[in-house]
Amino acid sequence: MKTMIKGILASSLALSGFGYTAVADEEVNIYSARKEQLIKPLLETFQKKTGIKVNLVSGSADALLKRLQQEGRNSPADILITTDAGRLHRAKEAGVTQTLVSKKVEMAIPAQYRDIDMQWVGLSLRARPIMYVKGKVNPSELSTYEDLANPKWKGKICIRSSSNIYNQSLVASILATNGMDKTVEWAEGMVSNFAKPPRGGDRDQIKAAAAGQCDIAVANTYYLAGMLRSSDATQVAAAQKVAVFWPNQMNRGTHVNVSGIAVTKASKNKDNAVKLIEFLSSKEAQIFYGDVNGEFSVRKDVEPSDLLKSWGSFKADSINLSKLGEGNRNAVIALDKAGWK
Repeated sequence: MKTMIKGILASSLALSGFGYTAVADEEVNIYSARKEQLIKPLLETFQKKTGIKVNLVSGSADALLKRLQQEGRNSPADILITTDAGRLHRAKEAGVTQTLVSKKVEMAIPAQYRDIDMQWVGLSLRARPIMYVKGKVNPSELSTYEDLANPKWKGKICIRSSSNIYNQSLVASILATNGMDKTVEWAEGMVSNFAKPPRGGDRDQIKAAAAGQCDIAVANTYYLAGMLRSSDATQVAAAQKVAVFWPNQMNRGTHVNVSGIAVTKASKNKDNAVKLIEFLSSKEAQIFYGDVNGEFSVRKDVEPSDLLKSWGSFKADSINLSKLGEGNRNAVIALDKAGWK
C-alpha cells in the first residue's frame, strides 16, 4: 500500500517538478488538468495491475500546456490529460504531442472521438444539453440550440461567458453546420435572451435557474450529475429543480465533447504511456467514468450509469471532434461579433 501511495504523487503546479529523474523503465509521468479525484482511482488500479509507477502532477489546463511548451524536450511528462477537444487541439498545434500508435485504442474508441492524426484520443464523453426549470418550461416548447435565439426566450437563458472553452466548442459545432453569418445571428439572439451577465461556471447557471433567475441553463451533464450526487443538500435541491432536454434530435444531434489524453512529444516512457492509454480506454476503466464521474463512455459497448439513463437516450452530434478545435478561432470571432462577453 505504501508503495502504491508513493507512486501517485499529487503535486501542485507551483512545485518546481516531480522530484525525481524520469528515466526509470517502469514508470509513467502525467500532467493532468482533471480534478485529482476524478482520475486518481483509475491510476491506482493501473499501477496495481501493471507494476508501472504512476506519477501525477495536477494543474489548470492552460498552465500545464504552457509548462509543456517551456520544458520542451526536457519535460518529464509522458502524458497530458485535459478537458475539451478545443484544448486538446491547442496542445497538438503547440507541437507538444505525438502520434499514438495502438490498435487497441483505435478499436475501442470511435473515430469521431479521436484526432484525425491520432495526436489525442477522447477518454470520456460529456454532453452540453439544454436544462430547463420543471414547471416553468414545457419541454414541448424546446427544440434546438438555434431556437434559443428566439425572442420568446428573452430574459430566460443562463449560460457561461464566451471565454469558456465549452461554449467555444459548442459554437464551433454550430459553425460547422450553419456557417459564420447564421452563427453570428444566432449568437446575437442568445445575447439578447440572457437573463443575467454570463458569469460563473456551469453549476452557477444551474443554481441560477433553480433560484428563479432564468428558466433555461445550458450546461454539461456531468455538472448536473455531480450536484445530484453531492453531499451538499443545497446543490441537490437546486439540481432537482431542473430537467434535461436533448436538443437537435431531428437533425445533427446534441453537442458532445470529451476529456482526452495525448502522449507528449518529450515522452521518455512512451511504451508505458501507451499501456496506460490502452487501460483507460478499456471497458473496465470506461465503466468508472459513468459510475463515479457522471460522464458517458466513449465506447459503444459500455452503457451509461443509471443516473445518466434516467435522462433518456439521445442522438449525439456525429462531427469529428477534431473539427471543434480547428473551428475554435472562428467560434471566438463569431462570439466577439455578437457581443457575447
